[in-house]
Amino acid sequence: MITRRLCIALALAVPLHPALAQQPFIIVASTTSTEQSGLFEHLLPAFTQATGIAVRVVAVGTGQALKLGQNGDADVVFVHDRPSELAFVAEGWGIERQDVMYNDFVVVGPRADPARVAGSTDTVASLRRIAAARAPFVTRGDDSGTHKAEQRFWRDAGIDPRGDWYRDIGGGMGQALNMAAATDAYTLADRGTWLSFQNRRSLAIVVQGDRRLFNQYGVMLVNPARHPAVKQALGRRFIGWLVSPAGQGTIAAYKMGGEQLFFPNAVTPGVPPA
Repeated sequence: MITRRLCIALALAVPLHPALAQQPFIIVASTTSTEQSGLFEHLLPAFTQATGIAVRVVAVGTGQALKLGQNGDADVVFVHDRPSELAFVAEGWGIERQDVMYNDFVVVGPRADPARVAGSTDTVASLRRIAAARAPFVTRGDDSGTHKAEQRFWRDAGIDPRGDWYRDIGGGMGQALNMAAATDAYTLADRGTWLSFQNRRSLAIVVQGDRRLFNQYGVMLVNPARHPAVKQALGRRFIGWLVSPAGQGTIAAYKMGGEQLFFPNAVTPGVPPA
């Protein structure tokens, strides 16, 4: 079981200088996509510089991040599966959920494209073609936001994917992309991680532009009424900064090869959404 103490240990990438050990900090349970895309490396130093608060991230799949919050092993949860997030709040584990940003999912696959789906904007029809061709498909299988979305798409397609063509790795987005690249397989990826992924080999985006592929990220405070150890004041400062003009501008400024990876869409209190 991952405990709060272990979360702190996992979140420490390097040993701290003694002076920094006294710096106030929060633990954020988040997704592999926010870390592997490089967003946190860009975003968190700006927050710390503005507030003096350090952020220690435990990057796991969305399902596991929510479990960490449910166990009280994080102060803030920052993930991307709205149905799971709303259930987390409805069950009393999290409070004050807010939209932060979005991007989209894409289906990537080998340029040879054995399922003949390249150029499609219909995710469901493309998955049916992949299954019919028994073309290799890598699934994360880790209860992440990406895996949850993929499962919804298969259900919409009326398919229960099984067989040796459907390869469950039980791992993160980077692992899934590496496996797809090594085996000329299809997989579902968030665009942010795809843009930062270097080992593409023959992989290319084959399906994009479907409204189903919209990928919303949300943030919430772990409920201090359930877990009194939650650093609610510091956590609220982090959430408040994320959805403020400063935080939203920092997110918008993060680009890879000139392409923006995430699009801020927090709603300022009292200001109607655009």
